[in-house]
Amino acid sequence: MYEASGRIKLINEVQSFPSGFTKREFVVTTSTDKYPQDLKFEVVKDKCSMLDQFEPEQEVVVSFDIRGNEYNGKYFVNLSCWKIQVAGGGGSGGRDEEYSQEPPARGGNRPAPRKNQVAEAEPSLADLRKEDDFDDDIPF
Repeated sequence: MYEASGRIKLINEVQSFPSGFTKREFVVTTSTDKYPQDLKFEVVKDKCSMLDQFEPEQEVVVSFDIRGNEYNGKYFVNLSCWKIQVAGGGGSGGRDEEYSQEPPARGGNRPAPRKNQVAEAEPSLADLRKEDDFDDDIPF
């Protein structure tokens, strides 16, 4: 999972193909880099509608996966968006703040917590990587 934040520069219309496949592309200009970059993301099939609530010039955070494939000896890379939300949690004029179609976790579905039961929080990166866990002399 990767994440990028920036301002929406462009949202294209839905593209439909004869096979029944649909996709929609959008461009986000990063703002955290020394040299801002225009990153093209895509959403496919039923996720195309998640972009309807966003507009150009809106600050967003995009969660995505990197997909690569080969076609006729050429290699392509796609940034496949599965979640987009307004940056900073600011209001968006009555619209939903977040739209997500997160892929299912590996290893099956986790049952929903019962009433009066607290759901387990996933450990943070800091919890997983404690400094005292690395006591070897290997420099890498």
